[in-house]
Amino acid sequence: MSFEEALATASRDDGFKATVYAMNTLLIHKGIYTREEFEGLFVEWVEKEVRRRGQPRRVDASSSVST
Repeated sequence: MSFEEALATASRDDGFKATVYAMNTLLIHKGIYTREEFEGLFVEWVEKEVRRRGQPRRVDASSSVST
């Protein structure tokens, strides 16, 4: 599949997820940051957003980020 075909096939949400996945994978492989650093910053951002919105924490062990 070409890049153009992938863009045409993916929904807007899937395209965004694919972009984030590709960027994080590249940055981890290039040694810009580690997976642990990424996960720590991800958790930090989500915790701040939860506090800002006043939302209860939702834990779903079935979902995870993989690179």
